Amino acid sequence: MSGMGEDHSTSIEQLRQLRGPLIDVRSPSEFDKGHWPGAVNLPLFSDDERAAIGTSYKQDGRLKAIHLGLSVTGPKMAALAEQLDQYRGTEQLRLYCWRGGMRSASMAWLAQQIDLNPLLLEGGYKAYRHWAQSRFDQEWPLRIMGGRTGTGKTDLLLALQNKGVAVLDLEGLANHRGSSFGGLGLPAQPSTEHYENLLAEVLDQHRQQGAGSIWLEAESIQVGRCRIPKSLFDQMQTAPVLEIQRSLEERVDQLVEVYGQQGAEGLAEATNRISRRLGPQRTQQALEAIEKQDWATACRATLDYYDRCYDHELARCPDRNSIDLTGQTAKVAAETLLKAKLVELSA
Repeated sequence: MSGMGEDHSTSIEQLRQLRGPLIDVRSPSEFDKGHWPGAVNLPLFSDDERAAIGTSYKQDGRLKAIHLGLSVTGPKMAALAEQLDQYRGTEQLRLYCWRGGMRSASMAWLAQQIDLNPLLLEGGYKAYRHWAQSRFDQEWPLRIMGGRTGTGKTDLLLALQNKGVAVLDLEGLANHRGSSFGGLGLPAQPSTEHYENLLAEVLDQHRQQGAGSIWLEAESIQVGRCRIPKSLFDQMQTAPVLEIQRSLEERVDQLVEVYGQQGAEGLAEATNRISRRLGPQRTQQALEAIEKQDWATACRATLDYYDRCYDHELARCPDRNSIDLTGQTAKVAAETLLKAKLVELSA
């Protein structure tokens, strides 16, 4: 079943130029850990089957493992062929497994039997990961959107993105707002591995479009459980900063709008996680306010801590501008920044 020759394999650079279905034939747990964004999982083996074949390979050798793999895949062939058949008539069918070995070759063989013409990723997902990680070693024209908690930086970045500005949404891709409260009401986070893949794809897209600057929010290296690649984070640390300022009242209103619907239990848990940093008095004040559903008072009790953290980080950024956008919606604020030429459209 490894009859797919090298003529049917191509490099990551060449495969990225093509359009069409992208099929990841690895096991579900491998796919969940990280995959080429946009790929569909069509596993040749389940997690348990893959583990059993791996054990057989280690204990009994390659040939025994191949025979076990054949016995597992044989009964599945008709169902797999039916799933592959749904891609008939689409653009180039692209397949990959872990190293571009027997799993993808076997699925490609099956695709050929039903008159599909697949291409394999040379080196498999391992090659894709090398490509993704190499993006972060490149130099990027980063611009940082800074500002205290509640200044609406994410909404402003998204408004700028809608107007054609190149944006890397660190929080959106991580499904996390970056603080102890950041995961409330959001979907589960991707793994750090998959987060890197998502970041690499956005950066590459901006490079292809010739972006002269790429805007992203000031973040710590950890966005929830997702970790920003160190080489990218190091570039963020030296990038020019535009600090957004808003009144305290407006910031509190913004935070109440975001977090007021998240429920007292989740807010109390998040508050307790930073209790040592808040101190006993502010922690108690926040927890009592949460119990009374007095969201504004709860916000004010925690803002002092977050403001001190932000001010400490900002002091290390000599290359920065500031602008007060109090009273402006995200859409209006985006227009203000563009008119003032503090932010430029993508090329």
